[in-house]
Amino acid sequence: MRAVIVRRFGGPEVLQIADVPRPEPGVGQLRVRVAAAAVNRIDLSTRSGALSAAGLLPPLPVVALGWDVAGEVDAIGAEGRRFAVGDAVIGLRDVLSAPGAQAEWVVLDEDAVAAAPRTVAAEVAATLPLIGLTAARSLALTGLDAGRTLLVTGAAGGVGGLLLELAALRGVRTVAVADPRDEELVRGLGADWFVPRTDRLGAAVRAVVPGGVDAVVDAAVVGVAAHEAMRGGGTFVALVAPFAPPPLRATRVVVQEVCADGARLAELSALVDSGQLSLRLADRLPLAEVAAAHERLAAGGLRGRLVLVP
Repeated sequence: MRAVIVRRFGGPEVLQIADVPRPEPGVGQLRVRVAAAAVNRIDLSTRSGALSAAGLLPPLPVVALGWDVAGEVDAIGAEGRRFAVGDAVIGLRDVLSAPGAQAEWVVLDEDAVAAAPRTVAAEVAATLPLIGLTAARSLALTGLDAGRTLLVTGAAGGVGGLLLELAALRGVRTVAVADPRDEELVRGLGADWFVPRTDRLGAAVRAVVPGGVDAVVDAAVVGVAAHEAMRGGGTFVALVAPFAPPPLRATRVVVQEVCADGARLAELSALVDSGQLSLRLADRLPLAEVAAAHERLAAGGLRGRLVLVP
């Protein structure tokens, strides 16, 4: 089968489409025939060698890419009980040393898989797993109840946009930080207040929420500037560990680490079907154009996800 791999780290030119053996499901696993696989920033960090340099990727002669996937179950390993051949599913591959989702087939643990949303195409469904689980876990880590306030940086992005919608469902009031051109977008996703990106973020947020917000989810990796927008004793959720600020003023700083979670993914899929979560697809590209996808994602400015279609 064809799969996206790298044999050395570097720019998009190191990406290869290789012929590799089709994987077979083991105990508690299933194999998915891939309809679409999303391209994420962690793919760029894997390809460039940043993850390896940070000690997050073991030395390997070949590294496969791709985290989230939509497709159809075509084989089931021993003790597989929850799905049947032919089921439309979405899932997350969260072990960096395992074969990736940017391929014609991928094997996943059954617990990493959920039924795909019925109301959107597979290319759109493939955009949900990584950003959806990241957003849901980040919101859970804040511990906020209805009526509390949350600052979301990078609110126009994939994680940030879903955070706004999930927070609104919980009754949490949100301050969205994004480019001024994205104000209409983030307000449409449920933001209660909008603050344009600024070097004086703390002061700008406190101007609309006196005393500061109760929690921050730092999807844009702003760091200390976003922490200054939070009241003493609040909770700061960092998505990238090296950019987590120190816990000043009795705040709690936690790092969100996403993991495969089929049960939570099923809940998110149901929210898509009920119209309470919106997924944004920027473009679909053939697997062979993976380098172009990396270049477009690195350039920024996308207001939706890129997916690869085998």
